[in-house]
Amino acid sequence: MGRRTMMISFAGVKKRYRTTVALDGVNMSIPRGSVTGLVGPNGAGKTTSILLMSTLLSRDEGTVEVGGLDPELDAPGVRRLIGYMPDFFGVYESLTAGEYLQFFAASHGIAPDRRFSLASDLLDLVGLSDRAGDDVNTLSRGMKQRLSLARSLVHDPDLLVLDEPAAGLDPRARVHLRELIAELGRMGKTVVVSSHVLTELEGICSDIVVMDEGRVVAQGPMASIRASLASDRFIRMRLVDQDVDLASGLLEEDPRVSGLTVESGRIGFSVEDAGDDASAELLARLVGAGVRVSEWRIEQIGLEELFLRITQDTDQ
Repeated sequence: MGRRTMMISFAGVKKRYRTTVALDGVNMSIPRGSVTGLVGPNGAGKTTSILLMSTLLSRDEGTVEVGGLDPELDAPGVRRLIGYMPDFFGVYESLTAGEYLQFFAASHGIAPDRRFSLASDLLDLVGLSDRAGDDVNTLSRGMKQRLSLARSLVHDPDLLVLDEPAAGLDPRARVHLRELIAELGRMGKTVVVSSHVLTELEGICSDIVVMDEGRVVAQGPMASIRASLASDRFIRMRLVDQDVDLASGLLEEDPRVSGLTVESGRIGFSVEDAGDDASAELLARLVGAGVRVSEWRIEQIGLEELFLRITQDTDQ
């Protein structure tokens, strides 16, 4: 794989609010064309980082670049590159959904004869084409979030920054929003998604930046971080009921196996340092001993477990 070019770079960035240190020497790199999850607990520094890259806040120390531009020295240039969706609606509720998007198209200098069709296309993209004539104040919270996302796309930015986009949404609206973010990634946009609810980002992020107490404690491609932290694998297997005791006994004898659970013909366990060869060897050993295995599944470590392992390592 060739060297990745960066859309966003932070180097030694510090930001303080009076006596509170919000960012403490942050170094961060977000690749072009990635969908990057900016994750961490409340107060980790995610929103401050987003405000800095979005030209809405000045730093105390360090450098920030967005698309090769400094947000403080060339705010108009950065704003042409970026579509920002804050963690609040910011909508004009007396307008219809279509008028709302046309208003922002005008503010971005879109030609009058293009505004209606642009608004229609964006409403179609976010699944609101049938609500174009409805007042914004009649839309559900999830619909308003999708409309806000459409607004951030009006000027066709290369970079989208979404701050806690799923906050307060019901499960169905969260799923719809995740699908939209994944589609934007497929369209070639660089997307930064901030969230403290890590399950929201599962399956859509190619990269991750983990923040804790104003510092970046891990960053990079999701697969690489998983591989570096999860040398052990969790395996679930289903087998014939009569073979459960035999399989359990064999697994308990293996020093690499831990966390063994047994329930209704299903066994789950972790295997330390289990590459493909080790997993295959273990399966062959069970089958060779007469265990009838009907299902064997290796599960990936989730984002929540990743975060806990990363922050545990930095605390030690």
